[in-house]
Amino acid sequence: MKIVFMGTTDFSVPILAGLLSHHEVSLVVTQPDRPFGRKQVLKPSPVKEFALSKGLKLFQPEKIKVDYQRVLDESPDVIIVAAFGQMIPKAILEYPKYKCINVHASLLPKYRGGSPMHTAIKNGDSTTGVTIMYMALKMDAGELLLQEEIPVEPHDNVGTIESKLSVIGTKLLLETLSLIQENKIKSYPQDESLVSFAWTIKPEEELLDFTQTAEAVYNHVRAFNPWPVAHLEIDGLKIKVYEVSIAHMQDNQYSDIPIGAVADIIKGEVYIKVKNGFIILKTVQPSGRNMMDIKSYMNGAGKSVFYVGKLLK
Repeated sequence: MKIVFMGTTDFSVPILAGLLSHHEVSLVVTQPDRPFGRKQVLKPSPVKEFALSKGLKLFQPEKIKVDYQRVLDESPDVIIVAAFGQMIPKAILEYPKYKCINVHASLLPKYRGGSPMHTAIKNGDSTTGVTIMYMALKMDAGELLLQEEIPVEPHDNVGTIESKLSVIGTKLLLETLSLIQENKIKSYPQDESLVSFAWTIKPEEELLDFTQTAEAVYNHVRAFNPWPVAHLEIDGLKIKVYEVSIAHMQDNQYSDIPIGAVADIIKGEVYIKVKNGFIILKTVQPSGRNMMDIKSYMNGAGKSVFYVGKLLK
């Protein structure tokens, strides 16, 4: 089966690797190199780096909606899409003999859109999963083929969930392609009454809200670790927050501390008062510095930043 693969992120790489072990991938389509870091150096996508390491043909359209002929020229039997990052035009969707198949990191119809893994963790979901589906013009609305559910553990972040789901997605995709070749594939429509969305994350959503519950703040931090990373702001300083924990201690001795302020500093750890308790900062990255544990930061510059009663944003 001749395959064109379209993907961009780390989630996509194991799926492409799995395809290569069983099928011919004649072309890899990924996003153009994008500016990265403070120096805005152009950085290739993880899929591009992997494709080049395997000597695969590569295509990087700025807008696949208008620049898609290179894909059709391959005459693929099937097109596989996994976290590509652009809407696929009708001309591509209708071309392959075995259609366009998407590997989506949620249990559709739940969490259509670009941030299903982040949204599942931020919402405190106990489970998530992978859906293999036929693609349609409407975002993530095509008929379903295979699904598999996994638990979201309390310690999971978006990085660990991505790793788990990419493995499951690879397995389900290979099963799907085998069923297609055996003419045994079955599809079924999504229940539109159960549709929800996970929209692409906006920069302002990275800011932590300490007026929420401890559980909500904890889920927010792990949902954005290792990317795009949640942050707090204090006196104009932006501090990325990679890890926090929930503190279990009596609130009555901190009744004069407002919600969203530093309640205490205990053995170098910063306790922040939230709606229903306290959050402890664990791993942070002050602007312009490397990631570090909070105790190391409080042994130095952190002493002048965090102090009891200081209100955070």
